Amino acid sequence: MIVVAQNLGAAGWQPWIISIYASVMLLVIGGLSLSTSLVPSLPAQDEPHEITEKDTEFFARLEVLMAGQKPYLDPELSLSKLSRKLGVPVKQLSEAINKVTGENVSRYINAARINEAKAVLSSGENVTSAMLSSGFNTKSNFNREFLRVAGVSPSEWLRAR
Repeated sequence: MIVVAQNLGAAGWQPWIISIYASVMLLVIGGLSLSTSLVPSLPAQDEPHEITEKDTEFFARLEVLMAGQKPYLDPELSLSKLSRKLGVPVKQLSEAINKVTGENVSRYINAARINEAKAVLSSGENVTSAMLSSGFNTKSNFNREFLRVAGVSPSEWLRAR
């Protein structure tokens, strides 16, 4: 098109031709990137795995540990620390928690921490004390998890008690 514009004596059109061409090509590329027909379809999600006897055993051992030793009070608690305490492979413990609870390890631990925080709040302690004594490091994470688990903020929970 630039050559045609040159031959017709309209050299001033060159910047317009380039701009319009670039804009059209950007729109075409953007449209193609949004097209689902060009993206290979992802395989269907696997059906939820059945809970095995081993999953049930690992989870039962975890529940005993959580109730007795309260490892969730450690702000640095991790899946690997839990697996070492239980003598269970990390991956198998993670899968057991996921299958039995439908939650990931972090959410499982935080739910235990929130239950502990509720007990601390019920004993008359303030929200900051409850946060620190239940294994949380940050107020924002504590408030977010409290809302997720309890359905209300810590202060709302205290008022409703």
